[in-house]
Amino acid sequence: MYIKICFLSLIFYFFTFNLSAGRERLDSVPLDSLKYSNPVIDENMPDPTVIQTPDGWFYVYATERSKNLPIYKSRNLVDWDFVGHAFTPSTRPDFEPKGNVWAPDVNYISGKYVMYYSMSVWGGEETCGIGIAVSDSPEGPFTDLGKLFRSNEIGVQNSIDPFYIEEHGRKYLFWGSFRGIYAIELSDDGLSIKRKAKKVHIGGRAFEGSCLYHRNGYWYFFASVGSCCEGLKSTYRLVVARSRSLFGTYTDKSGRSILDNGYETIINKSEFFVGNGHCSEIVKDKSGSDWVFYHAFRTDNPRGRRLMLDQLIWIDDWPSISGGIPSESAFRPDF
Repeated sequence: MYIKICFLSLIFYFFTFNLSAGRERLDSVPLDSLKYSNPVIDENMPDPTVIQTPDGWFYVYATERSKNLPIYKSRNLVDWDFVGHAFTPSTRPDFEPKGNVWAPDVNYISGKYVMYYSMSVWGGEETCGIGIAVSDSPEGPFTDLGKLFRSNEIGVQNSIDPFYIEEHGRKYLFWGSFRGIYAIELSDDGLSIKRKAKKVHIGGRAFEGSCLYHRNGYWYFFASVGSCCEGLKSTYRLVVARSRSLFGTYTDKSGRSILDNGYETIINKSEFFVGNGHCSEIVKDKSGSDWVFYHAFRTDNPRGRRLMLDQLIWIDDWPSISGGIPSESAFRPDF
């Protein structure tokens, strides 16, 4: 009996010692070092897209602010270093005269980093279009291959905001901005429209900036509604619907189709951020949590749309953001 009591006492001692040591280690870590603050890039970074490379780096790209598309890289989604620009003044796309390059989407396809981009002048809804550029490196430089199609060629007004997705080895492009969301199949290398492919009408005229994500047997259609670019007057916000099929029909919680402009709002405006929308691809951290980038105007300094980061919280297979508004500060992703 004496030996048993001693043995149990020894176990209790080691347990309490280790628990105490663990608490001391946690207490020794400053809480601020475990958190980040929004915006994660306090520069004009509209319409972000993100890709992770095999060596663990993340690269984020955005609508150009001073020409030629900015590129940043990070190990943890929070701390970002400026890399450079995707193009130079002499190599930038030019199929739309005096056009700007908007809303890139970069993917690794068949050994190349392939960028789908929008090119438009403001209001040029019939002549704007989507182009393609390629690079051997996520840091560029990207070589422009020219336009994939224009609005007046493919019969979709305001053909901007491309998003690339694969399913069962087949490659698709989704696109559209407030004139309907559409999708079409691409060639095996992703550099052209597949022969005889026909466009599919996916969503109504409320949406732009679509992004698709597959989870637990559902396809999720993320997009933005409202006005994007009016500073503090912007009503932009991130919304979602879901479907069992990539091509829909996508519906909100009540069963209303996105063809009829149904959706669930994910992020509303807050005291500190407005115009919160146009999300990136979803990124999963080491703990399995999902994270999303989007842009927003700071209410204390609304010059430029800043890069924001928040965790997606899943409730009954529907995504949400804590509190329904952008976080000012939150715990970092696990990388």
